[in-house]
Amino acid sequence: MELLGLHHVSILTGKAEKNYEFYTKILGMRLVKKTVNQDNTESYHLFYADAEGTPGTDVTFFDIPHLGQTYRGTSDISTVSLRVVNSDSLLFWKERFKQYGVEHDDIQKRANRDTLAFIDFEGTCLILVADNGEKGVRAGVPWQRDDIPLQHAIIGLGPVTLTVGIAEPTIGVLTEVMGFRFVGSYPSLEGNHPDILIYATGEGGSGAEVHIETRPDLPRARLGRGGVHHVAFRVPNEEEYDQWAVRLKDYRLPNSGKVERYYFKALYFREPNGILFELSTDTPGFTADEPMETMGGKLALPPFLEPNRKEIEEKLRSLDIN
Repeated sequence: MELLGLHHVSILTGKAEKNYEFYTKILGMRLVKKTVNQDNTESYHLFYADAEGTPGTDVTFFDIPHLGQTYRGTSDISTVSLRVVNSDSLLFWKERFKQYGVEHDDIQKRANRDTLAFIDFEGTCLILVADNGEKGVRAGVPWQRDDIPLQHAIIGLGPVTLTVGIAEPTIGVLTEVMGFRFVGSYPSLEGNHPDILIYATGEGGSGAEVHIETRPDLPRARLGRGGVHHVAFRVPNEEEYDQWAVRLKDYRLPNSGKVERYYFKALYFREPNGILFELSTDTPGFTADEPMETMGGKLALPPFLEPNRKEIEEKLRSLDIN
């Protein structure tokens, strides 16, 4: 068994309308699924991705109005990266961020890659990372927008950074249970702190990496709007998904057991520092209930929620984002 790379990240938002404007109109991502939080159907769950909703390109948001702010610290998925084709794209995005008033840093090296850090309107810490022809897990299919040249479009997820107080327990789960391998390190950009450690799975490359930042000087994070709820990793098929369920049990890792999300099957567990991990199948994908051409155009409900559509729609707040 081998995890292929990152599958998706899920983040909390308190303002779905503004969130939609930022991720589709400014970042140029495609809304590929407008559905509900299956664990709380009074809340929307929005999925942004590449043109085809390819696994490994999804950034999803749970809409929770009036949610308090996130307080950064340890036991936290502290940054999420998004891939672009090359360093020229970073120059395009730096100018675009200036145009739209998006707070951003200068272009800097991280893990020997050119990167551009920025934050969204709720304080989510994001990084654009340039592929520059690097080998590794394949990127997605860019979504066409008139104001973003196709060659500069976002093409998938890059590394996530986990900020922890003590790295060894997290490293143990990544390597011994999940099959990640150590591939290098790079200096912290936050001052005199330990180097950031890089772990990779599958074919490697930015779409298959977890970066570990050790910060014992920080308090424990408190999750709120703009905070990352969990990170999911790609399982290629249901056969291996079944094997992963057995593996987590064999390692005596407390977990959710098998969870049917319809668009994918999931397993959830917390690593020793308390960060929530998910293992998600690549199949069946977002075209299970909508044609690719019209994905995200209406409220989609999995078959096990469809009989309750009228009740669910009555309890959802109005959300005009299309």
